[in-house]
Amino acid sequence: MTVLDGSIVTVALPAIQHDLGFSPGGLSWVVNAYLIAFGSLLLLAGRLGDLLGRRSLFLAGIAVFTGASLLAGAAGEPALLVAARSLQGVGAALSSAVSLGILVTLFPERSERAGAIAVFSFTGAAGASLGQVLGGVLTDAISWHWIFLINLPVGAAILLLARRVLPADRGLGLAAGADLPGALLVTGGLVTGIYGVVRVESVGWTAPSTLAWGAVGLALLAGFVVRQATAATPLMPPRVLRSRSVAGANLVQLLLVAALFSFQVMLALYLQQVLDYGALATGLAMLPAAVTIGAVSLGVSARLNARFGERRMLVAGLTLLALMLALLSRVPADAEYATRVLPLLPLAAGFGLALPALTALGMSEAREDDAGLVSGIFNTTQQVGMAIGVAVLTTLAATRTEDGLAAGLSGAEALTGGYQLAFGVGAGLLVVALLVALSVLPRRTGRPGTGR
Repeated sequence: MTVLDGSIVTVALPAIQHDLGFSPGGLSWVVNAYLIAFGSLLLLAGRLGDLLGRRSLFLAGIAVFTGASLLAGAAGEPALLVAARSLQGVGAALSSAVSLGILVTLFPERSERAGAIAVFSFTGAAGASLGQVLGGVLTDAISWHWIFLINLPVGAAILLLARRVLPADRGLGLAAGADLPGALLVTGGLVTGIYGVVRVESVGWTAPSTLAWGAVGLALLAGFVVRQATAATPLMPPRVLRSRSVAGANLVQLLLVAALFSFQVMLALYLQQVLDYGALATGLAMLPAAVTIGAVSLGVSARLNARFGERRMLVAGLTLLALMLALLSRVPADAEYATRVLPLLPLAAGFGLALPALTALGMSEAREDDAGLVSGIFNTTQQVGMAIGVAVLTTLAATRTEDGLAAGLSGAEALTGGYQLAFGVGAGLLVVALLVALSVLPRRTGRPGTGR
């Protein structure tokens, strides 16, 4: 639900702008408000789950998210919708930050954990893929309000089920890691850093405001690192990131998520703006990729990870994805979907191989007392990678398109040139991720929580 909510909004933005009177610049905050709150609070929320109880924080997050969805669905003016979207981000952070932590403590055995992570990875991929389809259906058939109101019955069902099936946990207590200065530093650093990145599309990388926000964010995060090395009860014990599996998996994920923005969003834009597909047709055209990802995630990823190891499966997945984006970088403005796009979508199976393996590696060092924190780190990296992908690839594509128009190309040709560049850069990011995986990640991880 929380992943789907990040993508379901994109196809409804024109209708939201028309009904509520958003300015072009203000409309982006329907997306940005959610992204900033979600991404900046994940690390803190993950640690709070360890301290206060992961089940309690999960339930609180779902309640906040569901209530905020009601506010968003009832919004009649821009300010209320943006505020509700920000509150949705808070709820998403509280629930998502501890979700992986709950999984790894419920399933300590390697084989069981692999199966649970495969299901978890599938739901994330399904949410991202189905968001655009569902958003198009609801917006066209009823109204954009229902892209938010649909969360109400889902949220209520989650609250009822979670109370029955998730075991209660007491948490360590705030005294075990209530580092208030550290919490303020890391949250402030992530807020300012993500805010600076999401504004790049409108003001550019070299704008004084971009540089200023980036400098402040980096300074606060540097202060957080120093604080964690000296605090008596650090929010994030330095040993967590000394693990090659955790550090390497998070770096690979940042590059992977940034690169796949070019697939999930740029390909949808190519289908709509170049091939003239409607919102629903675009979602259906990308459905084969979602089906492939789901089949691999649920059907074979756990067995392959158990037999060949997560590192090998991650490498195989990254290779398939890099090949897919490299081939998409050559798609022409007059392409036939059936012959030039559809044959490439099965390569999205790489995502079904890479994400479960990456998640297992990223959570491999999680212990009972810090599973929420490690989960929060992993989810934070995902959101930061998404923000970077949006900023970098959108800016590059827009610049290439403007250059093409200035050179006399048609609108379709200029747009295609921009998307080709984004696909090519995405392929390059995946190659870098592949090199990191080969050079940093250990060949085999130890048993969960052993530190080996």
